[in-house]
Amino acid sequence: MPKQDYLTGKKVLLVDDERDILETLEDLLSMCETVKAVSFTEAQNLLETRTFDIAILDIMGVDGYRLLEIAKSKKLITVMLTARALTVDDIKRSYLEGADSYVPKEEMVNIEDFLDDVIEAKEKGESTWTRWYSRLASFCEKKFGKDWQDTDRDFWEKMPFY
Repeated sequence: MPKQDYLTGKKVLLVDDERDILETLEDLLSMCETVKAVSFTEAQNLLETRTFDIAILDIMGVDGYRLLEIAKSKKLITVMLTARALTVDDIKRSYLEGADSYVPKEEMVNIEDFLDDVIEAKEKGESTWTRWYSRLASFCEKKFGKDWQDTDRDFWEKMPFY
């Protein structure tokens, strides 16, 4: 069965203070209409003046959590993308503050799959984090250790993937 095309024609805001990351994302999402921003102010202005379907937000360097708040108020699909804020606490914070997914830059090459997962889950009324966990549980174990969820077991056990 052919894969569903969820991304063609979607308007995506790409926000990162590293221009090479923006160029890579633009290449990976060539089926989308992309707009790039390298600072909080530039991204904020774009969010307030243009219409997007998806926002991919770096956490560090562009105040990604403040941008997340703005993007969520616009009802955008939001994905946090990070290398320096790659922590268990930032995964949890991204979830709690309403992000639809959290992608380590090491996994950026799979951004299309992460976005497909989010869009499909939303269409089906499912949690966007269930597929996130199936894709990244082993990554998290390698990065943070097998007990990466033990610091806040109550929180993680309430997650939709448990």
